[in-house]
Amino acid sequence: MTIILQTERLTLRNWRNEDRDLFREINRDEKVMEFFPMRRSHAECDELMNRLKAMIDDTGYGFFAVADRQTDEAMGFCGISRVGLPGVLPEGAVEIGWRLATRFWGQGYVTEAARALLDLGFKKRGLDEIYAFAVEGNHRSIAVMERLGMERVAGRDFNHPSVPDTHPHLKNHVLYCLKAN
Repeated sequence: MTIILQTERLTLRNWRNEDRDLFREINRDEKVMEFFPMRRSHAECDELMNRLKAMIDDTGYGFFAVADRQTDEAMGFCGISRVGLPGVLPEGAVEIGWRLATRFWGQGYVTEAARALLDLGFKKRGLDEIYAFAVEGNHRSIAVMERLGMERVAGRDFNHPSVPDTHPHLKNHVLYCLKAN
């Protein structure tokens, strides 16, 4: 098991086979996926989890399992990853993102995990800036970005190119950024 880092309450680590049910849950849950245009099938969830595991092993970047430090129960994910949004972000840009099962919402886990990952990105990986973006109406994620000290990039909201025209209410995204000190 590859442990990326630990916080007071959390372990951020690579995915394990016993995490599959949780991974399927968060990627199919209507509330968790409210601001995404699709829900993944069982097979699509497994394929995505396999890709994330391989990315973490290969690059050290990705969306890591967030687990309770005491029980090692997976709760969701948080990670930093290279993002390809030509015309929106510079080539090689890094984003931070998260997703938790609803039973773990409201306890500060995402903020705790994301703070630790921002610290890792800036201090150990030498990143100059880290971006985050969300659907304009996703007030929960935007609140996390602001708690992290990220600032909205003025004039840089964008229509996400991966969101299909069948979901126009999910197209407009706000862009936030945090720069290294």
